[in-house]
This record gives sequence, structure tokens and C-alpha cells, in this order.
Amino acid sequence: MTFVDGPRASRSLAVQSQETPTRTHAAPPAARRVLAQAAWETRVTLRNGEQLLLTLVLPVIALVAMSRTSLIGLDVPAGHQRVDVIAPGVLAMAVMSSAFTGQAIATAFDRRYGVLRLLGTTPLGRSGLLLGRVLAVLAVEVVQFAVLGGVAAWLGWRPSATSLLLAVPLLVLGTAAFAALGLLMAGTMRAEAVLAGANLVWVLLLLGGGVLLPTAELPGALGDVAALLPSGALADGLRSVFLDGALPPSPLPVLAGWTAVAVAACVRWFKWQ
Repeated sequence: MTFVDGPRASRSLAVQSQETPTRTHAAPPAARRVLAQAAWETRVTLRNGEQLLLTLVLPVIALVAMSRTSLIGLDVPAGHQRVDVIAPGVLAMAVMSSAFTGQAIATAFDRRYGVLRLLGTTPLGRSGLLLGRVLAVLAVEVVQFAVLGGVAAWLGWRPSATSLLLAVPLLVLGTAAFAALGLLMAGTMRAEAVLAGANLVWVLLLLGGGVLLPTAELPGALGDVAALLPSGALADGLRSVFLDGALPPSPLPVLAGWTAVAVAACVRWFKWQ
């Protein structure tokens, strides 16, 4: 074995660097990087048992149970059945589960273990990372809507094509509002606090935020407060769209306002580590 002294090794490396051209690999386009990140995030979510319980299993159970039971009183408009009132609320529940609770918990623990800081230094960048996560949420929601729509159709739900089109802006704005709120919580609180807080908020909004029950049927001033929350605005808006075939004016400004405030707060206070 031959050892090379320090100066000689340095000269040898210098000669090699001059003789051997350095290979450079250009980073893929930004759109491709974001889509790759979104695809990876989507696969991770759909393979995670806890995430599937939150985003698919519980909404399906709520849909079937509340559509088939009469233990919970519900004002069903003439010409409709219980599933017509329950299905829009469960769609709002699905958005809340994936865009808010699941996203907040996953981002909080990624922040705790330094994943956000590490990915933020890659060619993906911080904006690309957040955009990829939002696209992943939308992809998961497509799976949720397909599954829940199939179950609801089996239960007798028959939405019109017009209603489905009118529901798109509500679902997009609702996703934006809840995703921004989830990121705000994940970027300003400890991971353990986010785990407890996000689940608690999810339960409170589910029971008293106008999700499964219309805000008009909630007791006292609770209904008025719930109508101003993103949960109540989204669920009531979807119910109006699917029951009446018309897009009500009030939910869109409420959801847009929550989105704007949450995004501004994220820009101001979100911490990457």
C-alpha cells in the first residue's frame, strides 16, 4: 500500500480536477419538483393508518350512522331524505379532517424533527414545500369525495350535476381556510400541543360548529356563532347547494375572510424550526 504525502496529494487532486470535467446536474423545473413532493405526501398520507382513520373511516361511519338512525332529530326538507342533509356535512367533515387536523399534526411533527428546515434548504424551497402539501391535501380530498360519494349514493343520495359544480368553489375555499389554519397552528405551537389541540378543535367543530347538524338547528346563540366559523360556513353552504341547487352568498365571504386572516398570520408568525 502506498501513502501519498499531503502536498503531493493536493497537487494530484488539482491535476485530476483540471483533467476530469466536473459533471453538473441541473435541478428539475419547479413545477416538477412541487408535483413530485405532492405525490410523495399523498402516498404517505394514504398509507398511514391513523390518517386513514381520520380522513376516511370516521367520515364513512358518521355518514352511515347518521343517515340510517333516527335517534338524532333532524329537520329534513320535503322531498328529501336524511342522507341529503347529512352527506354535505360529511363532505365538510372530510375537508376539515384532511386540510386542518391531519395537516396540522403532520406539519407540526415534521417541524419538530427538523424535516421542514431540511426540505426548505433543498431546490424545492419553502414555498414549493408548502405548495406541495396543499396539492397533496387536494389529492387526498379527491379520494375522500370519491369514497364518500359512493357510500352516499349507495344510501340514496342523488346530487345533480349543477349542484356538484356549484360546490367546487366552496370546497376550494374551505380547503384553503382549513389548510391555512392548520399550518398556522403547526408553525406556532409545540408538536404535542398541536396533537391535542387539533383533535380537540376537530371534535368541537364537529359537534357544535355546524358540520353534522345545520347551524339553524343548534341551540341559542351557538348557531349564530357557528355560521361565522369556517366549519359552519362550509357545511351550510354545501347543504344549500345540494338541497336547493343554489350557491348562497354568505359562506363564500366567511371562508375567504378566514383564509386571508390565516394566511397573513402564517406569513407573520410561522416558524420553520
